[in-house]
This record gives sequence, C-alpha cells and structure tokens, in this order.
Amino acid sequence: MSQLKKILKKILPQRWLSLVHKIRAVVACLLYRFPARQIKVIGVTGTNGKTTVCHLIAKVLEEAGFKVGMATTIDFQIGSKQWINKTKMTTLSPFALQRFIRKVVSQRCNYLIIETTSHAISQYRIWGIPYDVVVFTNLTHDHLDYHQNFQEYRETKGKLFQGLATSLRKPNTLKVTVVNRDDPNFSYFYDFDADLKLTYGILGGDCSAQNILYKADGVDFIVVTSKGKVLVRLNLPGRFNIQNALAAVAVGLSQGIDLPTIRRGLEKVRGVAGRMEKINEGQNFVVLVDYAHTPDAFQKIYETLIPIKKGRLIHVFGACGDRDRSKRPIMGALAGRYADFVIITDEDPYTEDPRKIIEEVAKGVPQGWEKKEKQKKEGVNFWKILDRAEAIDKALSLARENDIVLITGKGAEQAMVVGEKKIPWDDRKVVQRLLKERLTKEKDG
Repeated sequence: MSQLKKILKKILPQRWLSLVHKIRAVVACLLYRFPARQIKVIGVTGTNGKTTVCHLIAKVLEEAGFKVGMATTIDFQIGSKQWINKTKMTTLSPFALQRFIRKVVSQRCNYLIIETTSHAISQYRIWGIPYDVVVFTNLTHDHLDYHQNFQEYRETKGKLFQGLATSLRKPNTLKVTVVNRDDPNFSYFYDFDADLKLTYGILGGDCSAQNILYKADGVDFIVVTSKGKVLVRLNLPGRFNIQNALAAVAVGLSQGIDLPTIRRGLEKVRGVAGRMEKINEGQNFVVLVDYAHTPDAFQKIYETLIPIKKGRLIHVFGACGDRDRSKRPIMGALAGRYADFVIITDEDPYTEDPRKIIEEVAKGVPQGWEKKEKQKKEGVNFWKILDRAEAIDKALSLARENDIVLITGKGAEQAMVVGEKKIPWDDRKVVQRLLKERLTKEKDG
C-alpha cells in the first residue's frame, strides 16, 4: 500500500491526489459507521506542545470520573489501557483512525482526544469526525516543505476551527474553541465561530498564571479564572508547560469540571514520555530526552534550562530528512549560541543523505555569534558525528558533575527511518545502555 501511495504521489496532480485522500476517508467512515458521532471529541493542534496538552487534558477528564480514549504522537489510550504509537504518524491514516475510534466507542469512553496535525487536516484523515472542542497551542516555523509558506500552514490549521460550528451537533454538547492568547496568531484562530470561546495565556486570558515559581523539576503557579483561583504544583518544567497546563484548565472548565478537580488531574501528570524526560542511571549529571525539532521548541528549552543549570549544557541533535530544510541552519545557530557543546548527528534521514543534512545544520552553528571569539570551533566544542549512538556516547563522555546532556529530535519514538526502512531505535534506551556501560567501567575501574 505504501508503495502504491508513492507512485500515485508522483503521477497524480495535487488536486487528484487530494481527491484520493478524501475518497479513502469517506470509505473509512462508511466502513466503521462514523463512530466519532457517538462520542465527545477534543482535538489539539499547533506546532509544539500538542502531545503534552493531550495528556494533561486526559488526566483532568479522568480525575473528573470520565473514561478517555486518546491518540497522540507517542501513544494510544482506551480507558486504563495504554500502548506505544509505533507508526511514526501523529494522526493515523483514515482506516486506522476510524478503526481506533470504533474501539474507543465500543469501550464506552466518554471522550476522545486526538492530536491533530496539519498533514492530517490537509489529507482528509480527520474527515467525518465532528470535533466538539478544538485547542490551538502555537504556530511556529515547521512543515514549510509541505505547506510551501507560513500562511498556507496557518490556513490549513484554521480549517479545523472553521468547520467546528457547522459540524454535527451532539446532544447537550457545545462547540468550544480554546486559543493561546500568548501566540502572535491568536486573533486568527479566535475569530472562528463557536458556542463558547475560551482563551489562555501566562499574562492574560480566561485562564492565566500568577506568582510563578520555576524549579528544576517543575513549576508552581496560581491559575486565575472567572471561576476562581487555585495553586498548581506542576511536575513539568518550563514556561511552555505553564501554557500547556492552562490549555488543559480551559478545556476542563468548558466541560464543567471544577478547579480543585482540574488541579488534582494536572498534578498527577508526573511526566510525558520523550518530553523533557529525565534518564537517571545514577550518574552525577542530568540527561534529558525531548522531541524538540523546531527552532521555537529549541528556544523554549534553552529558556527553561539555562536559568537553572549549574554546569554546562551539552546538546545532541540533528534534523529530519525529506522535510523543511530552511529550519536546519536556524536550529544550528540557536545551538551555537546557547549550548556549551554542540554535537550534530543523524536523525531520521529518510531518502536524503544524512551527511548532507548534518552539514546544512552545521552551517548555522557559527552564526549563533557574530563575534568570532564566541563562535563554536569544530573539534573543541562542536562535533559532527554521523552515528547517533556515537554522538550520544560522546556527549556522555564530555559530561561532568552538574552538567546537562540534552538529546532532542526523537523523544519517545521507537524507530529511525533510513531510506524505506524503519530501524528500531529509542533514544532513551540507547542512553540507558550507554550510561550503564560507563558506570560499570567506572566501578570496575
């Protein structure tokens, strides 16, 4: 089937390819009898933060006594059952997605949460799914290889909001939009019609934050809403996770859940796999694995880590092949400015030459600083290492007490795509293995 898709993509004009996507979606909905009509559907879209927001919403709903189904980049959930998403797709293909929704409905879940990408919207993967709540996280530089320009990217995301008010209405269910007031694109997404419009933002909105206290392993803040205030001790670090939590608060309020219940749900999230996930095998430095793969995500992680780091920051990353090339040198430049040591490596090259990808990222590293004396020097504080395991091992070998080793790009993904093959890969397991080997050598020492 995948080979047929590639052939069709090459030979068919875009309008015909879009028609093929839509026909597949219609057939899938008919085959599984439009299951999303029988459940409340929450969609989360945006460039960054989608997976975390989905997990926070799920915990809030569960704390309120609801049974939840969920499909995200990293996992699937039906009630108490969870399993890893090994597809390398955030939003599944129409047949797989409709089959999953039918299972969610058959297990009598109250809510379905779908992490919804621009690709899924453009390719009609979510056709026939009447959303009830749609959440916008943010919009930054990404996927411009597919959407050609930022405006098209934004308009594709906007289609999810555009169709909300006119989609199938379910008994006693409002159509709700939840929009990030902190994002420059706030007005565009807020202006779409809905029965209820809620906003969130650190400095303002229907859900905002006060008295913020940043910590190494989380953040404390007071959530301020029209329903009152509540102190939240979030176990996820960073300013961006305050925004993610506020999005979940807004969704909870839209569903009639009280603030104490929302707080308990948020605080039960101890972490999200592959999202600022700590790997600890007893070493005297910190290792973090994260999915960050855009300039904005890099910036937010640096803003989180630099104020709290006690040692040096060692960053291992690459860039995905057959994707937006324009962001590669930008990520390199950011690393060149903020990280003490930069190691660029392989990361899902697909059909591109991984060496070429690494070079395109590396071109940006010296641009992090205009002053030559501050620029990274290859072989001193900047390396290009093709093999990802070797790159990670290099970072671990550099690390000293209180340093932070940051490994980004893949997060909790279970495979690396090289050419047409999916090679089993998990950054977290690789780190665990390498740390154990190092610690064993030190003990035997």
